Amino acid sequence: MTKPPLTLYLAAPRGFCAGVDRAIKIVELAIQKWGAPVYVRHEIVHNKFVVDSLRDQGAVFVEELDDCPDDRPVIFSAHGVPKSVPAAASARQMVFVDATCPLVSKVHIEAERHSDAGLQIIMIGHAGHPETIGTMGQLPQGEVLLVETVEDVAHVSVRDPERLAFVTQTTLSVDDTAGIVAALNARFPAIRGPHKEDICYATTNRQEAVKAMADKIDAMLVVGAPNSSNSRRLVEVASRAGCAYAQLVQRAADIDWRALDGITSIGITAGASAPELLVDEVLDALRARYDVTISEVETAKENIEFKVPRILRTPA
Repeated sequence: MTKPPLTLYLAAPRGFCAGVDRAIKIVELAIQKWGAPVYVRHEIVHNKFVVDSLRDQGAVFVEELDDCPDDRPVIFSAHGVPKSVPAAASARQMVFVDATCPLVSKVHIEAERHSDAGLQIIMIGHAGHPETIGTMGQLPQGEVLLVETVEDVAHVSVRDPERLAFVTQTTLSVDDTAGIVAALNARFPAIRGPHKEDICYATTNRQEAVKAMADKIDAMLVVGAPNSSNSRRLVEVASRAGCAYAQLVQRAADIDWRALDGITSIGITAGASAPELLVDEVLDALRARYDVTISEVETAKENIEFKVPRILRTPA
C-alpha cells in the first residue's frame, strides 16, 4: 500500500542542553573513577531512558542521602539540592559531587545575595519540583516564598513590600512567567528582579522553536518524560501557539496513532533531558507509517558547554 504523505517539521534546537549533558558526564566519569556502585540522589535528569542507561553502568538512584552508604561516592542531581544535603554529606565525611546545572546555581547565588542585602525572596516555580525545593533550601525557612500563578501573587503575605526580590525556576514557560512577573511588579513596585533572565537559554530556545512551527502543523509530538518540567511546558506552549493537538511521549511506543489519524503535517521536538536517540526512534516510527518529508525549523544555535567539577578532572 502507498503510504500517506507527511510533512515533518523538526525543531532546532531540541533535546539535551549543556547542563543535562554535563550531569550525565559527571555520573559516567564518577563510575570510571571510583567504580560501581556510585549513588545518585534523585534522578540525575528527568528521563527514564537516561536513568536506566546509567543504572546499567553502575549508578544507584536513591531519593535521600540517608539511603546512601558512607563509603561510596554520591552525586547530587542537575536540579540542585537544599544546602542541608551537602552539609549532611560533609558531616558523614562522604565523597560527593554536585551536578547542579550552573544556571540553577546562578539562581541560588542570586537568592543568597538578595537575602544578604536584607530582602525576602519570592520564587516563581512549581511546588514539589526538585529545583524549587533546592532553591528554596538555600535559605532559612520563610525567607523564600513560592508563587505558582498570577492568583498566588494576590495572596502572598510578605514581611515588607519594600524589601523584596524574585527569582524563578529555570524550566518554566516564558509566557506564563512574564504574566506572573508583571503581577509581582504591579503589587510590589519596589521588587527587584534578576540581572539576567532566570529561565535558562535552553528552555527559552526550545519554546521559541515550537512557537515557530505551531501554525504549520496539525499535531506536535514532544519527546520527554512526564516528570520533566521543560518537556511539559513544550506541550503547553504548542497548544497555546495554535497547534490543534500536542502529545508528550517518552518513547515511540507511547504515540497515540488514533489521535494522529488524517494529519498531513507534524512537528517534533524534545525536552532538554531527552536524548536524540529517542527522537530518531520516533522518526523511524513515523517513516514506517508515512511517506515523510523532513523540514528543519531552526530558531537558534547552541554552543554552550559546562565543565565537569575538578574532582572528576583529576586521577583517583
